[in-house]
Amino acid sequence: MLKYLVKRIISLIPVVIVISIMLFGFVKIMPGDPVLGMMNPNIKDPVEYQAQEARIREQLGLDKSLPEQYVKWVGNTVKGDLGFSLSERKPVKDVIGRPLQNTISVNVIAITLSFIISVIVGIKSAVKRGGWYDKTWQVLSIIGMSMPTLLISILLIYVFAIKLGWFPTQGMPVQGMTSGFASVVEWMKYATLVIMTLTIGSLASTIRYVRNAMIEVLNSDYIRTARAKGLSNKVIIYSHAFRNALIPVVTILAGSIAGIFGGAAITERIFSWNGIGSVLVSGINSRDYQLVLAINIFYAIISLVSNVVMDIGYALVDPRVKLD
Repeated sequence: MLKYLVKRIISLIPVVIVISIMLFGFVKIMPGDPVLGMMNPNIKDPVEYQAQEARIREQLGLDKSLPEQYVKWVGNTVKGDLGFSLSERKPVKDVIGRPLQNTISVNVIAITLSFIISVIVGIKSAVKRGGWYDKTWQVLSIIGMSMPTLLISILLIYVFAIKLGWFPTQGMPVQGMTSGFASVVEWMKYATLVIMTLTIGSLASTIRYVRNAMIEVLNSDYIRTARAKGLSNKVIIYSHAFRNALIPVVTILAGSIAGIFGGAAITERIFSWNGIGSVLVSGINSRDYQLVLAINIFYAIISLVSNVVMDIGYALVDPRVKLD
């Protein structure tokens, strides 16, 4: 296992380099000049204006050639310096720190709930294939897959926030207003609708994956042999069938890792949730290139790591898969 991980990490280095070059190039060709956003609009003297512009470009390293800028950016990133956010007027790592925590919190809860519910519903639907339970969830899953996130969010806000008044429509809890268990309760009040939206959004497709995988496994020859040996239905389903049906589910869970850190920009914007997806959209709108570049390279690395986790998950679930 350790040998495999070392090989994979080494093989990912050139991939990360290529991705970083592409991202750096894309950011540089984006329209707009970040320096102009930092200029003092009250300066009327052209000479003073040009002097300030040159000074800012020198401070940001934009007076260097593109290869020099790239090498400097990579060096700073490796050392943990993600650059300076022009829109927020502070280091990028300070800008994304809290939003990243908020995004991870709601996404971990949503993915966990989605996985648990999907396994329970998917297995029962496969076992009761063709029955009313299976047909009901098939219809609900199709509806869930067809509904855009925007519509799910609006419906949840209308029912649970406006009609029932159980949760606030949007926003974040004020830090420092409560402490201890009360702060957790306050946080959940604001986070519940966000979590429900994310859970419903991923639940429908995951249920179908689990159901179809279980149906395929339950029709296998070794399951028929297990039934012929007189094994109980519970042992056949959970000890034999489910483990083999986990292989396609592992793909979904590994792919969700990037989503945990990547956030859901639409959902976060609708609920005014201070998450990393919302920060990225704001950074793009304000042409905060250092912020956008840092978040995107972070996404790329997380996506590559999720592929490694996927391979390890395959090996853990299926002993026939060897990590060579």
